Amino acid sequence: MSWPFAVMIAYLAVLSLLSVNGLHRLWMVIAFWRRRPSIAPPDPAEWPVVTVQLPVFNERYVVERLIRAVAALDWPRDRLEIQVLDDSTDDTTELSARLVDELRAQGHDIQLVHRTDRTGFKAGALAAGLAVAKGDLVAVFDADFVPTPDFLRRLVPWFADPGVGMVQARWGHLNAEQDWLTAAQATLLDGHFVIEHTARNASGRWFNFNGTAGIWRRQAIVDGGGWQHDTLTEDLDLSYRSQLAGWRFLYLPEVVAPAELPPDMRAFKAQQHRWAKG
Repeated sequence: MSWPFAVMIAYLAVLSLLSVNGLHRLWMVIAFWRRRPSIAPPDPAEWPVVTVQLPVFNERYVVERLIRAVAALDWPRDRLEIQVLDDSTDDTTELSARLVDELRAQGHDIQLVHRTDRTGFKAGALAAGLAVAKGDLVAVFDADFVPTPDFLRRLVPWFADPGVGMVQARWGHLNAEQDWLTAAQATLLDGHFVIEHTARNASGRWFNFNGTAGIWRRQAIVDGGGWQHDTLTEDLDLSYRSQLAGWRFLYLPEVVAPAELPPDMRAFKAQQHRWAKG
């Protein structure tokens, strides 16, 4: 085989792959535009107990903002449990402990679960918290998120359908217009959340929990085999195992959970490293 012919074959192969990807993207855009607006179900007769898990690791600059935002959720205090799942090795643990004591004195059901052995990293922390959680519904927020007070009231009613195992909200951006880096991140994330997730959900196809800003039905986690830490993408792994077990996922693009984007390249690299490590 002559080298020009080999180059042509390689070129056509790459072009075919790009064409398939382009057609897939076109399908997503069409599915997005054909979606029907979701109609929120009525509030339940009795609000269920919800456990909110906050996995943190060395987040001294944002941990207080996160915990206070969750404590301000509009939910009956006797039906809201907050777990600060802290694997930190810096003064984040001390900061969290002081705030947990303050909020507990105000009547909040909040606990600090500190691990010195980081087995399983984030997945391990979530599993440790789930083992002692009180709620049948479990919300998860990463440290850079600031959930709005109405978050639970807008997502929980969808669990009236006994087949729903997880409800995912859209990620918002607190600082999208700060500079070119945050604007680029916001654009890429919006492509995933606004177009891809919406298209998949509207067409009845599977999609994944994004690791934060969503609520799980506890039984869906259990039926999916629980949080496993033998994979770098524990959220994706559990999502598909849970859906294989028969649970249905919902995505609500109209419910936005704001988060802070990394403001500089150093913070961006640190975030990507943390996501890759689990």
